[in-house]
Amino acid sequence: MRKSIIVLFAAFSACTAREPANPDVARWEAQAQNVTITRDDWGIPHIHGKTDADAVFGLVYAQAEDDFYRVETNFLNAQGRLAEAEGESAIYRDLRMKLFIDPDSMKAQFAASPDWLKSLMVAWADGLNYYLRTHPEVKPRVIAKFEPWMALTFSEGSIGGDIEDISLQGLEEFYGDRKSAGLAAVTDTRDTEPSGSNGIAIAPSNTTANRALLLINPHTSFFFRAEVQVQSDEGLNAYGAVTWGQFFVYQGFNSRVGWMHTSSGADVVDEYAETIVHQGDSVFYRYGKELRPVVRSSIVVSFQTDTGLARQEFTVYRTHHGPVVREADGKWISVRLMQEPVKALMQSYTRTKATDYASFRQSMELHTNSSNNTIYADADGSIAYFHANHVPKRSTRFDWSKPVDGSDPATEWQGIHSIDESPFILDPPNGWLYNSNNWPYSAAGPNSPRKADFPAYMDVGGENPRGVHAIRVLQGKRDFSIDALVAAAYDSYLPAFADLIPTLVAAYDRTPASSALKGRLADQVALLRTWDYRWAAESVPTSLAVFWAEEMWRRVRSDAEGEEMSVYDYIAKRVPASEKLDALNTASEKLTADFGTWKTPWGEINRFQRLTDDIVHPFDDAGPSIPVPFTSAQWGSLASFGARPYKGSKKYYGTSGNSFVAVVEFGDSVRARAITAGGQSGNPNSKHFNDQAERYSKGDLREVYYYPSQLKGHAAGAYHPGR
Repeated sequence: MRKSIIVLFAAFSACTAREPANPDVARWEAQAQNVTITRDDWGIPHIHGKTDADAVFGLVYAQAEDDFYRVETNFLNAQGRLAEAEGESAIYRDLRMKLFIDPDSMKAQFAASPDWLKSLMVAWADGLNYYLRTHPEVKPRVIAKFEPWMALTFSEGSIGGDIEDISLQGLEEFYGDRKSAGLAAVTDTRDTEPSGSNGIAIAPSNTTANRALLLINPHTSFFFRAEVQVQSDEGLNAYGAVTWGQFFVYQGFNSRVGWMHTSSGADVVDEYAETIVHQGDSVFYRYGKELRPVVRSSIVVSFQTDTGLARQEFTVYRTHHGPVVREADGKWISVRLMQEPVKALMQSYTRTKATDYASFRQSMELHTNSSNNTIYADADGSIAYFHANHVPKRSTRFDWSKPVDGSDPATEWQGIHSIDESPFILDPPNGWLYNSNNWPYSAAGPNSPRKADFPAYMDVGGENPRGVHAIRVLQGKRDFSIDALVAAAYDSYLPAFADLIPTLVAAYDRTPASSALKGRLADQVALLRTWDYRWAAESVPTSLAVFWAEEMWRRVRSDAEGEEMSVYDYIAKRVPASEKLDALNTASEKLTADFGTWKTPWGEINRFQRLTDDIVHPFDDAGPSIPVPFTSAQWGSLASFGARPYKGSKKYYGTSGNSFVAVVEFGDSVRARAITAGGQSGNPNSKHFNDQAERYSKGDLREVYYYPSQLKGHAAGAYHPGR
């Protein structure tokens, strides 16, 4: 009823005429001469352009050199064209994007953009097209020509963004008629690994050098971002992590200010339960005393098949709230979220050129970094916490964590909360602040915002073990340095196990001596009883604790969610002693079966491996890998390594967590140390494909070459694009 399928067969031109000359080439070549790319001894590009547009041209060119396929993939996803490369498994992911991203709308918004922003978008497209022109051996999967408007489709840098809150399975159930294929289920799986990042800012009063410090620690999929420096003669000089294909440093610093984004627990996406009325062939929805027509339109998703491209056409529905994305309890559910691509791109770029708190806050006043909190520090000694940057004002009569009645006008948004109406901290007297994707109500210890002062929708995530851990390493400490902040970022304490393991030991102690299970677990419990709850590569208790807790999580997660309890609390307070011991026995047996003994050190299990440039990386126990001592953030480790076994493997391999880590010190000059997972290049044949892996696994951050004097002696070569 809601779609039609038309198969298109690949066509081949018989034309043998010479390709016409490209009139843009001379312009690209001229601009390339205004750009110099210097690679340091880690392969990191330091890009300099005469103008900001020149710098953007060089930045995306350098990214394409390092990993064009990740650049292209990010924009395939952003434009709803992933299925053109990956086939029908991505159809509903593409449909979800196309509900919000329309090329005609993006082109119109590009045309209406400020001239300075248009010049950057033109330079962005030119840099990528010039790369393809000068590298004919690189064959794009889909996008053979980049157009300036495309930059608006991926404008704020988050790995997922608000759109990914929409269930692919719900989308398929509403718009699809091939439910047996389970296409959405393939791409809508969720892991227990906490998403997000850590950010910490330390005021000069708490540092040995009397200078502000900033920890930049995004937890994302590995190899999703690259490390760069980009500068121009127009005042740009930013260093940090850039999301593949974007032309701004997303998490980083310049000589005066630094910024770190963490995924927010604010509720910024709303669902509306629409009351639908059918009258003949027309469809309406109730709004107040009105019946309003549901808007119908057609969206075509093309997808790759063995015989070429096919296309699937969907009839989609919208109300004034937004597109309809699923059905529940007889209601159509529409979604409303932030849609401000021009302002988002402006904010993402202008903050990289901020020089002090006032200019940084001015960029925040655009209110388009919706899904993130921001940790800030600067050379003047200021530190700040900004909460999610696009939180709609809503009536507190409604529970916004669930679909609200779309027919009630009282559910409309009433504007956006200002910075001062949101949880916000500037220069707290305790001299530190942080966020670890937890609530903002512990962000500065006793000087934190008060939960009672804000509506419930301002944060729906609550506290987490990393938040507990962050306070532990920050509170009462006044002698921070770069080294000390690095040590705090890699502190090995695991707060979740400090809470959970004593309940396991107590369960063992309560079990009668006659229990056969108690006898089998005596050695395991003896180890856990004396454990200091710290991870280490050589630690056997870490292995036991992780395997036990994962087993417990699998057993009780649904029960805990059914009682609206955290899984941690449910394990600690609700699980009977016999089940806790049975889970430890199961964990011990699994360790023995997989590794020969339950006494296996954690580093023999938890590994970093990078073998290929595949976006979905294959893992092989027989291949080379490196031990990683830190654990999942699930257990409260600030240094996060989201790892698990994969098909055919026994060892745990990381795919997310610490991806880029930097510690920055601000003052009359800026100093920094950093590390990137694996290496800068996506080319397995490059020496920079995996040259940072060993240091990454040990938290051994290298010096950042921000100034020419620092780069001197560490430059592997300088060149213009198109060499």
